[in-house]
Amino acid sequence: MARVGGRNLGMSWFAGIVCAGIVAGLVWLSLPMVPILAQFAGDALRNAFP
Repeated sequence: MARVGGRNLGMSWFAGIVCAGIVAGLVWLSLPMVPILAQFAGDALRNAFP
């Protein structure tokens, strides 16, 4: 992480942790959709190449 003048290191770490938590939460919420997406992609590939 680059050091930029005028930025508080503690606040930037806190913001990074919060952002990582939000991304992890969104990934957790999207996990039930993975099998449906895999089935959709498989069907699309099977139909694309007869």
